[in-house]
Amino acid sequence: MAKIIVTCAVTGGAHTPSMSDALPVTPEEIADQAIAAAEAGAAILHLHARVPETGQPTGDPDVYARFLPVIRQRTDAVINLTTGGSATMPLDQRLAAATRFKPEMCSLNMGSINFAFHGAGRRIEHWKHAWEKDYVLNSDDYIFRNTFRDIDRIITQMSESGTRFEHECYDVGHLYNLAYFVDAGIVRAPFFVQMIFGILGGIGPDLENLVFMKATADRLFGRDTYQWSVLAAGKHQMPFLTQAALLGGHVRVGLEDSLFIERGELAVSNAQQVAKIVRTLHEMGHEPATPAEARAMLDLKGGDRVEF
Repeated sequence: MAKIIVTCAVTGGAHTPSMSDALPVTPEEIADQAIAAAEAGAAILHLHARVPETGQPTGDPDVYARFLPVIRQRTDAVINLTTGGSATMPLDQRLAAATRFKPEMCSLNMGSINFAFHGAGRRIEHWKHAWEKDYVLNSDDYIFRNTFRDIDRIITQMSESGTRFEHECYDVGHLYNLAYFVDAGIVRAPFFVQMIFGILGGIGPDLENLVFMKATADRLFGRDTYQWSVLAAGKHQMPFLTQAALLGGHVRVGLEDSLFIERGELAVSNAQQVAKIVRTLHEMGHEPATPAEARAMLDLKGGDRVEF
């Protein structure tokens, strides 16, 4: 059976507490949901932090320090820290936690894009916190900055501690950006490409786009130099991931990417989404990779070499 890496993106930086009661915001909630997701079959946990009192995205390492050791003590999953944070954070804030804790993996956005999620605010009648409405509705004016200089800084700064990357590619041009760093010898094989579909500002969630992104990556990198995974936003999450798994890709679920478990029904937890994709993989003849298998596939340094 083919082994498929399941990543769970636990809370993210776009969705807000008013959109779902299941979205974890306190350190305790993030830890509990991350651990449950690992128990359900996630080999990698992709983590952001929130201000505990309001749920606002934060890059504060002291907040991360309240849940990272708990997760590490209670699961063997690979911990992957964001360097994206949110589209409104400057790079220093986005890098602060990763620099302090030196995880096995970090996410790395491979280019600048418009990053809009204002449509999600239309269904919200009552906002729990004052910051949420403006944050969401103003996202039609957000540019998520990730210049070549930014990317080079993140790679250089984090590679010193042996951290590797989830290279997030929101469009075909981002694959070419990654190829630039590969050709320059700055990114080495085997590297992990996360192809992202359905974000307003990025490539759309069409099967033809998935096939084209994979073919482009094969042409740029060669089939044996990288591992590839797929995430799709919102309602496209589960059907698109099923298509990706049929093509041999790894998959990412989680409340960062979609708040739903099926059409019109909010997910009750991250673990519910993990369990659903694991069932789907089993029905297709695949097995979810263990954390140890994911580490071997991605050539990670190991959980004993992090600083939390």
